[in-house]
Amino acid sequence: MSQILNEVLSANQAYAASFNKGHLPLPPGRHFAILTCMDARLDPAKYAGLTEGDAHVIRNAGGRASDDAIRSLVISYKLLGTREWLVIHHTDCGMELFTNEIMGDLLSNSLETATIDASGWHDVGKGPGCTDGKYINWLTIKNQEQSVAEDVMRIRNHVLVPKNIPIYGFIYDVRSGKLVEVPAAMAAGRPL
Repeated sequence: MSQILNEVLSANQAYAASFNKGHLPLPPGRHFAILTCMDARLDPAKYAGLTEGDAHVIRNAGGRASDDAIRSLVISYKLLGTREWLVIHHTDCGMELFTNEIMGDLLSNSLETATIDASGWHDVGKGPGCTDGKYINWLTIKNQEQSVAEDVMRIRNHVLVPKNIPIYGFIYDVRSGKLVEVPAAMAAGRPL
């Protein structure tokens, strides 16, 4: 077993020894969901004041409104009763550091981890790679405010999303811990 796996299992054993949350109901108690980035610096429980059972937290690279994220939001509403959604991207996001073309090229060369320096991305692995990455939209980010607004609009305009759900848009500042409102996203996410 790896050191990481041992650490996780040890932490879980300690957590389970005093676990007392087995009574929580399936629907989130505060009836809202957050779509945010998978970045390890973001702790939605802390920045949004959550405890177990409060809200659904959907995470992916960039916190983007991908088909799968919208799938999760629709399930959150339709089957589990959430009534408000927050889309939260963040400053200094890794999704700003590459394009679809860069990712496709890196994967074409090798499937091993790439490196980045001041001159850009470098594939240090040995092949073979795979060209399938050239056909994926990686949902990269050029401008945080624009990406939050786009994602809120995509969710708002999706045929499976009820028009009465408020959708809020924010950027989490990784330096200050503050949520910064994105006015265009807030306007786009107003219930109709």
